[in-house]
Amino acid sequence: MAVLKVIEVLSSSEKSWEDATKTAIEKASKSLKNIRSAYVQDQSVTVKNNEVTEFRVTLKVTFELE
Repeated sequence: MAVLKVIEVLSSSEKSWEDATKTAIEKASKSLKNIRSAYVQDQSVTVKNNEVTEFRVTLKVTFELE
């Protein structure tokens, strides 16, 4: 029987929400093993001079404990 843990991860990108999500998983995988899934809990943007300058995501990352 597997035991799973869920953590919250925040990430940002100047390109897109998808890029912010990929960056978060890549970074998290450097210190977490056995990542099973990620749920995008929230998305937001930073706006300067009427232009989107940054995409932000809040993820719930699920991984298996060894």
